[in-house]
Amino acid sequence: MCPASRPPQMAVALAGGGPLGAIYEIGALMALAEALDGFDFNDLDAYVGVSAGGFIAAGLANGLSPAYMYRMFIDSDSAEIPFDPEMLLKPAFGEYARRAGTVPALLWASLGEYLRDPLRRDLVASFARLSRAIPTGIFNNAGVGEFLRRLFALPGLTNDFRQLKRRLFLIATDLDSGAAVAFGSKGHDHVPIATAIQASSALPGLFPPVEIDGRWFVDGALKKTLHASVALKAGARLVLCINPLVPFDAKLASHEKHLKRRQLVDGGLPVVLAQTFRSIIHSRMETGLAKYDIEYTDADVILFEPHRDDADMFFTNMFSYGDRKRLSEQAYRKTREELLRRYDELAPKLARHGVAINRAVLVEPHRSLARRMAQLKRRRVGALGRTALVLSDTLDDLGRVLKRLQHRQRLAA
Repeated sequence: MCPASRPPQMAVALAGGGPLGAIYEIGALMALAEALDGFDFNDLDAYVGVSAGGFIAAGLANGLSPAYMYRMFIDSDSAEIPFDPEMLLKPAFGEYARRAGTVPALLWASLGEYLRDPLRRDLVASFARLSRAIPTGIFNNAGVGEFLRRLFALPGLTNDFRQLKRRLFLIATDLDSGAAVAFGSKGHDHVPIATAIQASSALPGLFPPVEIDGRWFVDGALKKTLHASVALKAGARLVLCINPLVPFDAKLASHEKHLKRRQLVDGGLPVVLAQTFRSIIHSRMETGLAKYDIEYTDADVILFEPHRDDADMFFTNMFSYGDRKRLSEQAYRKTREELLRRYDELAPKLARHGVAINRAVLVEPHRSLARRMAQLKRRRVGALGRTALVLSDTLDDLGRVLKRLQHRQRLAA
């Protein structure tokens, strides 16, 4: 039975969160990949991604290691195809023009409606249809699709769900029905992976909806935060989840970290909307996780996310390379600390699926993400081409395979 057709036993579900969310997830993945024996993030049975998590999930399913994606998203100078967050801030001029073109007809229709009976018709109500001319998004996310098409055109990668060796599900929301659609599932696997990611990350208000097969799609987080149920319904029995978006607790941050108390309202509308959005989706996620415990009693769903007092995760500038490295390092460190703190809880759950937590790795006092990436750079011997990158990733894969075989031998002994 080929990997794409077997019932998935191990899976990962990655939530959204924009570029910052992707950076956090990469740091967390690096920590988990080092510390979990028997859980290979490039050799799982299923991958579920929502919005920015779709970028990472698609990369993992395509065989890209977390280290490769670190170079692509965070240490862009060493990446073959670097990701530039500024591509997300290009104005949606095409959308502006299309909407502006509708203004004359809407204006005449509104004026005609009012003049037919001006004594009885409300002026404001008659002209309400002009709201249809408001653009559906501020920025153009077409650059995301183009970036991903170039990435998946590299040797050994694919932009076709059907050619993957592993199951990949990318979640978007059908705008007209409000239903969640899992691209990559039967009937929705003909859509290019890059297009599915573009649709899954089309946050309403920021980016215009994406048209696929005559229907319009927006961010998958409108329905659920993680959509881990997609993997569970397909048969997964162990799902590791990473959710970068948690509400920020300014009071807790000032108390625990002795920071100056922040009033989020001082940050203006963007900060208020960010906190509101985080609170809503986090509450829904907690409700969903509670349901999984009841509906899938034979499965384990394990969640990793930032602490609520993590000011860096809430306020970091995604356009600063220094901030990106600092945030990924913090995600790496916090995830390691979380594994140690929850060891007694997590070790039995993971053991049921043949996975073990390597405490020796976690207790190393000087281990850091920066050191790890520096080691990988030295192993690449200064080569700048794809061959060296592939060799480095292949050596990483070989190390994981050997570690997994040793782990299985210990289990059998």
